[in-house]
Amino acid sequence: MSTNSLSRALLNYDEGDIKSVHYGDILIKYPTILNIKNDKIPYITGGKLEKYKSSLLENGDLIFADAAEDETVGKAVEVNGLTEENLVAGLHTIVARSKDKKAEFFLGYYINSNTYHRQLLRLIQGSKVSSISKGNLQKTLVSFPKDFEEQQKIGSFFKQLDDTIALHQRKLDLLKEQKKGYLQKMFPKNGEKVPELRFAGFADDWEERKLGQYTKLITKGTTPKDKTGIGDVNFVKVENITNGKIYPINKIKQNEHDNYLKRSRLEEKDILFSIAGTLGRTAIVNKSILPANTNQALAIIRGYDFDTNFLITSLAGNVVKEYIRRNPTVGAQPNLSLEQVGNLLVNTPNAEEQQKIGSFFKQLDETIALHQRKLDLLKEQKKGFLQKMFV
Repeated sequence: MSTNSLSRALLNYDEGDIKSVHYGDILIKYPTILNIKNDKIPYITGGKLEKYKSSLLENGDLIFADAAEDETVGKAVEVNGLTEENLVAGLHTIVARSKDKKAEFFLGYYINSNTYHRQLLRLIQGSKVSSISKGNLQKTLVSFPKDFEEQQKIGSFFKQLDDTIALHQRKLDLLKEQKKGYLQKMFPKNGEKVPELRFAGFADDWEERKLGQYTKLITKGTTPKDKTGIGDVNFVKVENITNGKIYPINKIKQNEHDNYLKRSRLEEKDILFSIAGTLGRTAIVNKSILPANTNQALAIIRGYDFDTNFLITSLAGNVVKEYIRRNPTVGAQPNLSLEQVGNLLVNTPNAEEQQKIGSFFKQLDETIALHQRKLDLLKEQKKGFLQKMFV
């Protein structure tokens, strides 16, 4: 084992003879298997091969991050894909090389499993910044099947699973980028009356409408007096809204819902719109979560004269960004008053075009949500396999 402290200030992504891996990228950026051909790894500026020749890494080497702000310290990557390239380990890393040959990918996945990482938890030092020393790392035990073929099968299994996860992640990222593109093209840009891209048969100009003038009620809730979180009524917070869906966790009692919090009792088809913290998070209230209530961080928009899915798309798109552009002081403190919500300008076509646009984005959001669920399921399956396939 060896420790390294090469400064990151010497790194660039342009050209050079030697690439270097930094501990921060191990923790955040790189997957379990570090492929020098596929992963973006910076060069050492002006690095001379002669100087670093004794420190060059080999395929199968493990690079540990020896520092972190939490218990992820000790995460490692297994080096893969080296042919003619030169790679060294940089700042706050520890390199480990197996004395005898292990199957490709096996050690990378084993070292990052909970089975192994539990050993590190009692050896971690520091309070604000956690660290693991070379000496403590050497105290840990590594378990592996003696049968080399079994090592190969385990390593290949997890590598294939990671490749499948990466494929789904790329598909999901592509869909999200496509949605961004459609949001830019299917809504008029600043000062324009029509969008760049629209459905066939529509040619009329869009008009700007103040949300409050086309909505019967815009209100919000407050914090319950009873802080136990026990009751029969769902209580929705901003963090309970993910990808346009409501996942209530907290509860309040029926008597608060009917009395103290009466004005913020939710109804079917209400639109919830976050007005504090993360602005513009939206969701439609479905019958399945009722009875339900909410707090002051979410505005309730009810009785709106817009297609529901069109309005949701508009509010989650450029409406808030445009309002902040016109009123820069809002950006300094991330919250909106109910009056400001009512003053939001929604660029609006006729009812039929609203419906087509709303349906289009609803279907796109459902496709994105489907891919997200598949990705989450694969990640959970991987966690389960990592717990069950190592000892």
